[in-house]
Amino acid sequence: MNNSVEDGILGFACADALGVPIEFTMRKKSNKLKEMVGYGSHKVPEGTWSDDTSMTIATLDSITEKEKIDYSDIMDKFIDWYQKANYTATDQLFDIGITTRNALMNYQMGKSPLLCGENHVRSNGNGSLMRILPIVYYGYYQGMSREELRVKIDEVSSLTHAHSISLLGCQIYADYIMDLLNGKSKEEAFFHLSPSNYQNYYPKEAIDAYHRIFSKELPNLEEDSIQSSGYVVSTLEASIWSTLKNSDYESAVVMAVNLGEDTDTVGAITGSINGILYGKENIPERWLSKLKKKEYLESLAQEFSKKFCPQNRK
Repeated sequence: MNNSVEDGILGFACADALGVPIEFTMRKKSNKLKEMVGYGSHKVPEGTWSDDTSMTIATLDSITEKEKIDYSDIMDKFIDWYQKANYTATDQLFDIGITTRNALMNYQMGKSPLLCGENHVRSNGNGSLMRILPIVYYGYYQGMSREELRVKIDEVSSLTHAHSISLLGCQIYADYIMDLLNGKSKEEAFFHLSPSNYQNYYPKEAIDAYHRIFSKELPNLEEDSIQSSGYVVSTLEASIWSTLKNSDYESAVVMAVNLGEDTDTVGAITGSINGILYGKENIPERWLSKLKKKEYLESLAQEFSKKFCPQNRK
């Protein structure tokens, strides 16, 4: 198991970029997209990653600079992304979720960072799930307990998405990634997910939303039963399902992206998991060679690694 931060970040960004041109499109049962293309759903060139990667690397950069999780600084960097197109692939902003935008507006109007996220049941898009990976890496390399990490995950999600369903989705993803980083197989990590781990912290409504993961029925479902919308539950299900159905980075990402709808985020979450599982060396070179600002992404991951990775647990 490679624990390089680059594995997850490049795996995330590459799959994000693969999914960008077919976002909002219907599921592909044949003629599946397997190559980087441009000028599809968004008028951007091939290899362009979306807000998913932008917000992820903004978070990563903040932690590296501050050497801690600084909520105000993370939000400041999100504002720089939103208003100045910092942390973008082409120096242009072309996508932002409604719930995320509302949270940033709340912050600009003077709200405390942890009070900016929306707490309505209809505000459970995948906008916090898609940017939580750096918090998991930080918790892992700092040797945080699961309880310490749980608090941080909840708080960082709440910057934009504060409902318990979003919080729990981020927690399930974080626990799955942590188990992979600790050497568990993808199957072991999946079967380790249990509602008993969460029922003291999240309401029944949230626990029930993830019943297909907790009941272990997810990997046995047919593709037609898998949703791939921007709903946080659907995104997490689709990503773990695609991971469990395949045995290499490319196959998992191709399956995830071709599910349709929110292709960049489903792709990105799947890409992060499988980047960690199989290492950056198993990301197709034909994709990496077209990835915008690849060296920039690598440098951000390397700077984070220099600060935190020597503290890796034995």
